[in-house]
Amino acid sequence: MITETERPGEAAIAAAELEAVPNPARRRAYTVDLSYPEFTCKCPRTGYPDFATINLTYVPDESICELRSFKLYLNRYRDTYAFHEAVTNQILDDFVDAIAPRQAQIVTDWNVRGNLKTIVRAEYRAPTDIGSIH
Repeated sequence: MITETERPGEAAIAAAELEAVPNPARRRAYTVDLSYPEFTCKCPRTGYPDFATINLTYVPDESICELRSFKLYLNRYRDTYAFHEAVTNQILDDFVDAIAPRQAQIVTDWNVRGNLKTIVRAEYRAPTDIGSIH
């Protein structure tokens, strides 16, 4: 029998937080594209699993996102009940709070369920940033 202490992946996911690390190229604006094709959460009405590809694009300021922390953070949602719109905006809010980018855009591309395809987009721009994501 396997005990919880023998499942280090589950412990890492449960403790996951987005981690900011120093931006190694602060002297220039550049874009980072993150794609996570194995996102899953649960429908809050039915409990059925929903699957999506998460695409997050951001322009770093003082920090960048440590990639392993992003992957583990997204895995935390696998047993979360959330509407597509809510989870999309929560991920963006958490990312902005942790990383403080100049700009960020998230696009969640949900697998078809019930003959309906859903894509949700949300954006953030720092109050002092008037540029755009290229």
